[in-house]
Amino acid sequence: MKTKTELRMVRTNCHSFILCFLLFINGIAKGQQAQPIIRFGVIADIQYAEKEDHGSRFYRNSIEKMDSCIIGLNKKKLAFNVVFGDLVDQGPKDLKPIMAHLRKLRAGYKNVLGNHDYVDVKDKEMLYKQFDMPAPHYVFEKANWMFIVLNTNEVSEYGANENSPFLKEWRDLSATLKREGRKNSLPWNGGISSIQLNWLENNLKRAQNKQKNVLVFTHHPLYPENGYEALNNREILRVLEMYPNVKGVISGHHHEGNFAYYNKIPSIVLEGMVETSKENAYGVVELYPNKIVLIGHGRMTSRTLDF
Repeated sequence: MKTKTELRMVRTNCHSFILCFLLFINGIAKGQQAQPIIRFGVIADIQYAEKEDHGSRFYRNSIEKMDSCIIGLNKKKLAFNVVFGDLVDQGPKDLKPIMAHLRKLRAGYKNVLGNHDYVDVKDKEMLYKQFDMPAPHYVFEKANWMFIVLNTNEVSEYGANENSPFLKEWRDLSATLKREGRKNSLPWNGGISSIQLNWLENNLKRAQNKQKNVLVFTHHPLYPENGYEALNNREILRVLEMYPNVKGVISGHHHEGNFAYYNKIPSIVLEGMVETSKENAYGVVELYPNKIVLIGHGRMTSRTLDF
């Protein structure tokens, strides 16, 4: 039979073991949280072209910037890379050297179409094939995340084929925006069709059913509104805000970069690579269970966004 002293020692040892075990489990949880679930590279508005510099845009210099960008991204352990449109300034005639550079990315790449990518293109609905894309708009998944790539050039004068229903949709939308005095009714802005909007909502429902978080990738920003936003950004945002698993929107197009919350949805606009003669602009996004971290290089702004 144990003495009172021995029983106290047993209880003390048990308590110490339980405390150590809980601290060990807590340490594992914190360690897991300290590591991102997914890490991917981001590039926007390379806008390479064989043409003279104009203002703050140095078109030929984008090749040299891509060299250092690829070296930097290849040093990281990434799941993939995303280019947010305007790979070229004057359409596919200058695309070959940019695609050759992108193929050097060890983690591969996902492209988004931008308005400059459509310059002098005849069959606009098939343009995506030249950019190694599965479709003009598409979805892919990694871990517990779904990534939705929109084509915000679909409804536009420059992005729709003649006699396309998308062209009529653009005319109607453009007329409405002009009547309302919206600043974004400009020839280099576009939007998504009612068909694509329905496709978006179906994928958001699918992500919700699968309990996946969502990031939306676009060329034209959805927010804030300053004249660079997609033509029907408000309709798109109304759909997105219905789904709490949408954790953010990342876009290009506005080379200065930008950021704002639309209700609880963070909208990041990435700085464009083509700006300035020497300074680069690219970054790495890290996705955690409770936050998004953007680590910017060069002109790209670093941000931490808590859920």
